[in-house]
Amino acid sequence: MGSDKPLLNTEMHDGSRMFATLPETHDLESPQWHLLRNRIEQLPGARLEGFLTDDVTEAWIDFAYRGHQFSLNNQGGEWWFFVTTPSCPDDVLRDVVEHFEPTLGIARRRQIR
Repeated sequence: MGSDKPLLNTEMHDGSRMFATLPETHDLESPQWHLLRNRIEQLPGARLEGFLTDDVTEAWIDFAYRGHQFSLNNQGGEWWFFVTTPSCPDDVLRDVVEHFEPTLGIARRRQIR
């Protein structure tokens, strides 16, 4: 994503903010929801708070980071990034996206081969 792509500011019905989307790929051997869940512990100060998947089509990953609550969900070929507090500072939001972006890039490259 980098600093050149603007963050989204889409208000959801529950008051949360969708602030980014990244492409999803499907890899039966290593589903992205497991890769992303495992990547949370590598974000300093982040902690996993919830993980729900049907192991077929969809997952919700909830975590806390720098005093804010985040969720990742895959819909329609994309990973959607949410924060419960719409006023969360942009630098925190960018940290989250930039942390997960390489994991999704690795999965895309693996699928292309």
